[in-house]
Amino acid sequence: MKEQMCDTVREKAPLVAVSGTNTLLISAYLDLRARPEVRIIGVALRKERAAYRCLLCCRGQPHMAAGAADVHSDHFGFDYGTTDVICPLPAGCPDPSHVAVSAVAAPAETLSQKEEEEEEEEEPRFLLVQNRKPISKDFPHQFTVCFSAMFDFTNVLQLVQSMEMLRILGVTQVVLYKTSCNADTQRLLDHYERTGFLEVIAWPLAGRLNVSRSWRPDLGAGQLHYYGQLVALSDCVYRNMYRSRYLGLHDMDELILPRSVDSWTELLPRLELKHGPGRSYAFQNHVFPTSISGTPSSAARWQEVEGVNILDHLYYKPPVMWNNHKIIVDPRAVVKPTVHGLLSPEHIAVTVLPGVARMYHTR
Repeated sequence: MKEQMCDTVREKAPLVAVSGTNTLLISAYLDLRARPEVRIIGVALRKERAAYRCLLCCRGQPHMAAGAADVHSDHFGFDYGTTDVICPLPAGCPDPSHVAVSAVAAPAETLSQKEEEEEEEEEPRFLLVQNRKPISKDFPHQFTVCFSAMFDFTNVLQLVQSMEMLRILGVTQVVLYKTSCNADTQRLLDHYERTGFLEVIAWPLAGRLNVSRSWRPDLGAGQLHYYGQLVALSDCVYRNMYRSRYLGLHDMDELILPRSVDSWTELLPRLELKHGPGRSYAFQNHVFPTSISGTPSSAARWQEVEGVNILDHLYYKPPVMWNNHKIIVDPRAVVKPTVHGLLSPEHIAVTVLPGVARMYHTR
């Protein structure tokens, strides 16, 4: 049966559960940077010590490998966390097209004969392996921005202003992970998708886990941090690794604005010239509270549009700490992103002085 599996691969559902575990898999990527492997991005119950087995398809032939879990250290105290299942490439399989993951069976004496037969007959569910053709130049996009975890969203005006401001800055693609929004927002998303500026990724984790609406369990009960924001950021980095020269990782109510030049297309080459290629950059957060307004600048017609008008908010709170910054990264230099930076110590982001560029946060 195993010899026939790779000849009848079915494309995956939005989420793939690893039977016998509390692991959900989302996407798979070939990663040749450190060692040849397939990195499968998902979420798992952190206290569970599951062992995995990978079935990789190469040219229609099955190859087996032992999988290892790499649980990210940022989970903000929730029971579930972002987890990478790492599948090393076995001999004779340098370029797998699909991968399926199963749990390593318990010892035979703990399973009934019926359970063994069911386990043997279970049909594997495959993920498409992406990033099979790495490139180092001539990317389709110079700048892409990842918006993670859109849920119950109604802030139409601010979303329009942010999208158009990103265009001015030099962004040519936005990738948005959507759980839910109102009808007006959906019409806006449809418009930007038709123009090719936006890619919407359906984000169904809320249908499988009790996701939190906050960043800490004491502020919002749930099993997973903030609608799965962390795993969405990780997927966005790998999804755009060879599609974009740079990747902005910040929220819909945040804008990283240069102060010394007019756009990202001018700013990032200057930073790279100073700090060298392959770096990521951190920008200090400046919060503009919506409770304080300056001279209203909106046209009369905007007053009928639901949402925050960022042009009305001119006063910001002095920053009190650096760890709330957001980043623009070279995705090929990133292994594990998090909300305010990078987890991999070998890829520390360069701190950009606020006189050069800073983040404007109208929340």
